[in-house]
Amino acid sequence: MGLSSPTKAEASATEAQSTADAPQTGLRRSMEARHLVMIAMGGVIGSGLFVSSGYTIATAGPLGAVIAFLIGAVVVYLVMACLGELAVAFPVSGAFHIYAARTIGPATGFATAWLYWLCWAVALGSEFTAAGLLMQRWFPGVDVWIWCFVFATVLFTLNAISSRVFGESEFWFALIKVAAVVGLIILGGAALAGFHPLAAGDYPSFGENFATPDGLFPNGFTGVFVTCLAVFYAFSGSELIGVAAGETSNPGANIPKAMRTTVFRLMIFFVGAITVIAATIPYEKVSVDESPFVTVFSMLGIPFAADIMNFVIITALLSAGNCGLFSCARMLFSLADEGHAPKAFRKLTKRGIPMVALCVSMLGGLASLISSIVAPATVYLVLVSVAGFATVGVWMSIVASHFIYRRTFVKNGGDVDSLPYKAPLFPLVPILAFVLCVVSLIGIAFDPNQVAALLFGVPFVGACYAFFYFKYGRRRSLKKATRA
Repeated sequence: MGLSSPTKAEASATEAQSTADAPQTGLRRSMEARHLVMIAMGGVIGSGLFVSSGYTIATAGPLGAVIAFLIGAVVVYLVMACLGELAVAFPVSGAFHIYAARTIGPATGFATAWLYWLCWAVALGSEFTAAGLLMQRWFPGVDVWIWCFVFATVLFTLNAISSRVFGESEFWFALIKVAAVVGLIILGGAALAGFHPLAAGDYPSFGENFATPDGLFPNGFTGVFVTCLAVFYAFSGSELIGVAAGETSNPGANIPKAMRTTVFRLMIFFVGAITVIAATIPYEKVSVDESPFVTVFSMLGIPFAADIMNFVIITALLSAGNCGLFSCARMLFSLADEGHAPKAFRKLTKRGIPMVALCVSMLGGLASLISSIVAPATVYLVLVSVAGFATVGVWMSIVASHFIYRRTFVKNGGDVDSLPYKAPLFPLVPILAFVLCVVSLIGIAFDPNQVAALLFGVPFVGACYAFFYFKYGRRRSLKKATRA
């Protein structure tokens, strides 16, 4: 037999690899695996863990919160496994919508891109608002919106210099909050085991707070069900590795390495932290007005620990916002590059920064100035739920894209063993991830605090599909009709 021509799947893989190896004239490939890990960690460890985890414990109960975070960790692993295969196959910046566009259809890619932009634009507002709320501990006379403006200016400057400066700053920002989470787990865990020499009064032992007066699940298992979206929001940001793939050197090696490291650390940090918090603070005493981290360190009695932790958490929130702004700008750049957003978003500075896209994305984050004036704590939960809806929508797009990509790859004669990175247990992994995401969206319909996410998110997605059809779909249909 003679040499056969390459399959479509192999040609796509070759094209993607050529793109990865080719010299870059646009966005720079200047980030290493350590930058990817810390960008993902920085995007994940934010207000979802430091602030809204209090809402999760109050709603689901101590044991229910731990279960909800375990479910979140499993879903993140499933999504990241799918994302790893796609990110290596298509290492382009702002890649989520490209995955969907090439596998599901251009309209879905368009909706995914704008949904993810919405996710981080809203998340920027929640991070700024949460940071401003925490600043009230020291400056009760300064309005929250003023701090929002100050923080927005700092993050804009970091993103406007270069992707390398962003990567380095995020590396150190993330390192600070990782240290805070590790400190909470070690010191809080030791206190629960009986070692708390500085604590005033009785300190709870491990498991004492899990048996609440209303049982293990004070609000029933429904409480766990309805908090899944907030927990998924807490894990949002892990997918930033895919967004940064286009600015990563040697993506075939660095992306899978960063994926594995990120998932492993998130499982330890998130589940460990929520277990310590739930075992330490009575569930009826937690809220979003004060970070549970601050409460735990105050109970430990370490001098100035609460103030130090408050500062660390503010830094952590800004770190997450830093990642969010980076993601928003890259997504707009990628949309423009595909011809689905104004061409102005493609303009780059000499340092390779999509400045116009960065400025427009910051406008989305500055919506926090309004939210922080009108009932900050209440609006914060609404922002979290909307961002959570967008996150879950994007995750569903990622796993669906992976499912279709792998099936098409095999159908066209591709050898799965030839893939540089492949998700395990196909097709179980993408199917299970998709089902769990759908379940979380159904759950928020039963929570008055989060139902706004459905009321806003579903019409937003529908509007994206409608806009794409009238702007681009009809044009293509007319061309086909003319040719016929």
